Amino acid sequence: MIRRIALSFAAALLAALTCAAIIVFGALEGWGRKPLASFGDDAGFAVAISKLLRAETSGNAALILVKAGQPVHEVFVSRGAPVDRDTRFQVASMGKWVTALGIMTLVEQGKIDLDAPVSTYLTRWQLPASEFDNSKVTVRRLLSHTAGLTDGLGYGGFAPGTPVQSLEASLTRAADADPGSDGRTRVGHEPGAAFEYSGGGYTLLQLIVEEVSGQTFNAYMTDAVLAPLGMTGSTFLLEDGAKNVAENFDAKGTKTPLPRYTALAATSLFTSAADMARLIAAHRPGPAGEPVGRGVLRPETLVAMRKPQAQQYGADVWGSGVVLYAPNRSGDFVIGHDGSNRPAINTSARLDPATGDGIVLLETGNRSLATKLAGEWVYWSVGKVDSLTVVMELRSTLVRAGLWAAGAFAAVFLLVWFLTQRRRATA
Repeated sequence: MIRRIALSFAAALLAALTCAAIIVFGALEGWGRKPLASFGDDAGFAVAISKLLRAETSGNAALILVKAGQPVHEVFVSRGAPVDRDTRFQVASMGKWVTALGIMTLVEQGKIDLDAPVSTYLTRWQLPASEFDNSKVTVRRLLSHTAGLTDGLGYGGFAPGTPVQSLEASLTRAADADPGSDGRTRVGHEPGAAFEYSGGGYTLLQLIVEEVSGQTFNAYMTDAVLAPLGMTGSTFLLEDGAKNVAENFDAKGTKTPLPRYTALAATSLFTSAADMARLIAAHRPGPAGEPVGRGVLRPETLVAMRKPQAQQYGADVWGSGVVLYAPNRSGDFVIGHDGSNRPAINTSARLDPATGDGIVLLETGNRSLATKLAGEWVYWSVGKVDSLTVVMELRSTLVRAGLWAAGAFAAVFLLVWFLTQRRRATA
């Protein structure tokens, strides 16, 4: 009896684990997933994604599809004041991509060594002492969220008319930390050991830009990155009374005020869909012979930023300031960045460097719509599941895997039990 139970249990457990593994692997590979349009059907995809955007937007949204570096389809939706291709949205963490470009300009100038201790560049503030070796915190590791920082930031910002913290005070402990965040920029894990997302790391990069350049962060980024790329409507520090700024909406479609931030580099970029399309276009030669990088960065630097620096679950997920969303069809990655913030800001940009194709989607009023639709573009474009799509669907995937595994366990257990019983009866 005990032997039959053990045999049935072992067979059933193996079947359950195999079934669960197949479900999870299939989700990663897109088994059963249907793209919004056939591969290469640009018009069909544009119609399908536009329909979804209009149906699910409860605030403001701006969408631009880019083909070979050129905008080819644009959609704008507003529940309040109209928005257009030049309307500036507060794009949250998407600004980290632009911040990384600024850091790399200082690297090209020889003013920053990516692998030197960050303390080399700091006079106004230093990482607090820890049980780990703080000298292993480097700019490269800050860019890729592998510096061992455990702040968990997330910045909610400060209400209009409320003084913002100083940069140094925010690094010590952010007063606008998201709920559940530690808020202290400090080393809590071994630097270089693992990926852990850190908004505080980018606020520290903001300080490094100011220390090294001798300018304010916004001034340096405007001079070195935004203006040369033609992103003339973009800024990390929105002026009072600014025009053509998208109204902020919560998930219920209610207008909310736009906060102000200390952490400019991590979360405060105001940019338009048109300007982000220009950033995408800068990764390939321009129509009038403009060079890759547009003189802001050398082509080889842009390639180096896509080199994997961080992994999760065995997959390459981060380069130097860019997210690696999925392998493309040319041995490289679809890259870009997303942004998300309270109450319901969600922004996404994706670029396939091999083709110059991409998508920009800026929206308020939905906590995940931009990321969801950008993931649809990735699957349609390169046939791979976007890494953030995997994260968004992880819970449902695990539930589905659990249900199938439970069913497989029960079926195999009963089958093996029946067969052993029958064999015993006929022996």
